[in-house]
Amino acid sequence: MARPYDRSLLLILVLLLCCDGVRPILGAGGGGGGEEEFTEELLLKPLPDKKVLAHFHFQSTVPPSDSIGRHHHLFPKAIAQLVKKFHIRELELSFTQGRWNYESWGGSDPMSNINAKAPGVELWTVFDLPPNDIDENWKGLTHALSGIFCSSVNFLESSTAYSAPHWGLRVNSSSMRYGALPREAVCTENLTPWLKLLPCRDKAGLASLLDRPSIYRGYYHSQRLQLFSTGPTGIILDQTLTVVLQPSVQMDNIPNSYDRFLQPNWSIMSMFKKKVTGQCVLAKASTIFIELENSLAAEIEKLGCGESWKNPAFELSVKPDRVIRELNSVEGKSGSTLYEFKVVQYDKYEHLDVGIKWKLPLVWSCPQVPFLASRFLMGSGNERGSIAISLRPTQSLEWFLSDPQRCTVRAVVFQVVPWYVKVYYHTLQIFIDGKPMPVTDVVEKIRVSPSEDKVSPGSLEMMLRFSCVMSSAALTMDFDKGFLHIDEYPPDANQGFDIPSAVISFPDFYSSRSYLEDNSLEQSPLLLKRQKKTVLQSYTEVLLVPLTTPDFSMPYNVITFTCTVLALYFGSLLNALRRRIGEEERLLKSKDPKLVGLIPRILSKLKGRTPESCQSASPSSASSKPASKWLFKVVFVAVVAVLWHFYFNTD
Repeated sequence: MARPYDRSLLLILVLLLCCDGVRPILGAGGGGGGEEEFTEELLLKPLPDKKVLAHFHFQSTVPPSDSIGRHHHLFPKAIAQLVKKFHIRELELSFTQGRWNYESWGGSDPMSNINAKAPGVELWTVFDLPPNDIDENWKGLTHALSGIFCSSVNFLESSTAYSAPHWGLRVNSSSMRYGALPREAVCTENLTPWLKLLPCRDKAGLASLLDRPSIYRGYYHSQRLQLFSTGPTGIILDQTLTVVLQPSVQMDNIPNSYDRFLQPNWSIMSMFKKKVTGQCVLAKASTIFIELENSLAAEIEKLGCGESWKNPAFELSVKPDRVIRELNSVEGKSGSTLYEFKVVQYDKYEHLDVGIKWKLPLVWSCPQVPFLASRFLMGSGNERGSIAISLRPTQSLEWFLSDPQRCTVRAVVFQVVPWYVKVYYHTLQIFIDGKPMPVTDVVEKIRVSPSEDKVSPGSLEMMLRFSCVMSSAALTMDFDKGFLHIDEYPPDANQGFDIPSAVISFPDFYSSRSYLEDNSLEQSPLLLKRQKKTVLQSYTEVLLVPLTTPDFSMPYNVITFTCTVLALYFGSLLNALRRRIGEEERLLKSKDPKLVGLIPRILSKLKGRTPESCQSASPSSASSKPASKWLFKVVFVAVVAVLWHFYFNTD
């Protein structure tokens, strides 16, 4: 019999062995020599039109390991399984409501260039697979994403909803698939699963500021998910939420002459109805930034305020931990300024409520893309029309060019058109400053994939070269409107059909920020991402094309009318076949004659007859009259049914 202390020793040894066996598994979840990391950051930026940009940035990383998709501490397991199952190299999924205002909110800075997206749902993926296996994995990926984010991404499964761009979006992207749903509505059903991918969800950290009414009351909001998967670095998942809000005006004792230009005062509490109560305990870093655009910083410098957080122009509600200034800016231009606040210093007893109070009216503008793009429809009727794309240069073009008089600018147009909008690409016309130009003089490279009815959409990838001194440019293409089967119309077909936004990129211009090299910047994925050079691009409007729609009430009318006729025919026929007139007469005679004769007496008085004459009528004549009447009814209904059937068959 074993002693008690022997049993205790044996139990301790078993526990140690189990811990030794579990430790390699847990270590494998973080990778050999690496660990999973999570960071959260928030960037607040005042805009010239008295609005505020709030950009939430969450990054989760997992090092390369054989156990990816099985054991994870911080990284979402569902995303890791997607990468492993569908062999994803890069992926970007965005849910956007509203359209980015490129004129007022800018387009050439890293924030707007990366996070300004087309309305609705946009998905593009680069696969690490042979070309023959990409389409099958794309279909499975769309269904998986649709289930994760509770959306209609699965509608992109059909070959009529996605395309395979080659160089219109990225250089040498033959393994890419691109799809868009411009009419997809964005709501909390999409935001909630997006927040569930975070380690602390929306219970702690900066994600706790995401008040649903405040977000969806904004002028623009876009939630984005982007991931990169490579062998040396593992998987990097970026979750961003960009919101443009209108703060409530808080002005006290301000003269009326200032009301036109003075910016509204705002804080985190006034915009999100909450304060920061600390960081997520699983986050490696939690930081809040307030950015002043380069033109705004230049206006402040003219007042002699410098980089102080409390000056005659404005005042921050909290003293920043550090001030970061942009370096290597354009000669003669001021760089942007960042005020950094560390959230780790605050907790539920000491809240952080970052805000800004304006003292003087300031006017500035955000840097824009070289050309503002706009797309619209021309023509009338439900048979044919034209698609036009307009480009006009901005003042920011001079910032990028040293000698505008002797240069040219390249622009790449990528456009996907549904199959029922049959574009005739040979009708392409180009107008420079209102004058028609030969296509060969402007188009440097073009790739066209014509649409195929009910099989694939049409796509256009075109590289244009313009002179820098032009004042406007326009492109037009004619198209015919196709006919759809009644089953292919959406529930709101009379509203029209949407054509996804076109993507206009400028391969000669890049967006980036340069800051003073410091080891602390490596802990900020947001600042590191802003330092990378990305090609400038912008999105056009979504086009609404009206198509010929049938009268959807006509099938209902035909069905109801046919069913009524059939009911009358079969009802009368069954009544005549199943009715027994002789038994009914014997039943009437067996009853009390006074009760039975009450109704006949009333009818006879109305007809001017006596009850005795009605009773003295022979039974044979009384029974023959109803039988002949019913026979006539049956024959009449049968003839009507035959004529009705013959009429519809001839049509």
